[in-house]
Amino acid sequence: MGSGRAGAGGVKPFALAALLAALAGSALADCRDDQVEFRGPGGAARFTVDVARTEAERELGLMNRSAMPASAGMLFVFDGPTHAQFWMKDTLIPLDMIFVDPAGQVTRVKANARPEDLSIIDGGRGVEFVVEINAGLAGKLGIAPGAAMRSPEVPQAGAIWPCGAP
Repeated sequence: MGSGRAGAGGVKPFALAALLAALAGSALADCRDDQVEFRGPGGAARFTVDVARTEAERELGLMNRSAMPASAGMLFVFDGPTHAQFWMKDTLIPLDMIFVDPAGQVTRVKANARPEDLSIIDGGRGVEFVVEINAGLAGKLGIAPGAAMRSPEVPQAGAIWPCGAP
């Protein structure tokens, strides 16, 4: 099930966040279906994402990809809060996994998940979204528990950082 569901050293966080925002396009303001944004004490960052909404898409995840641009990732969307568990079978690139609750708050980060590792990565209960990005970026950007994620996939009525908000 790849990085799907199972059963830039020395760069300052703000500089890397600015680089990623520039690579992704316009200033952090509007939500797009193919993007997620994070903000926290370390700054803000935007990633262009492939979205996995179905069980088949989530199981495939980022399997068999040999590289991914720094400004890219994958957003896994579940039908509601779940106990999220992942593994890295057939995933060829190291990843950071960011576990997010239904309101868009980061609850856990698994840094540097090892390629092709069959160990279960437990994201915990109450997870509705998981974002996978290149390994090391979450730490460099300050994406940690408590940070906010913005996406149109997050139910806007209860979002801690809704679309359209500064």
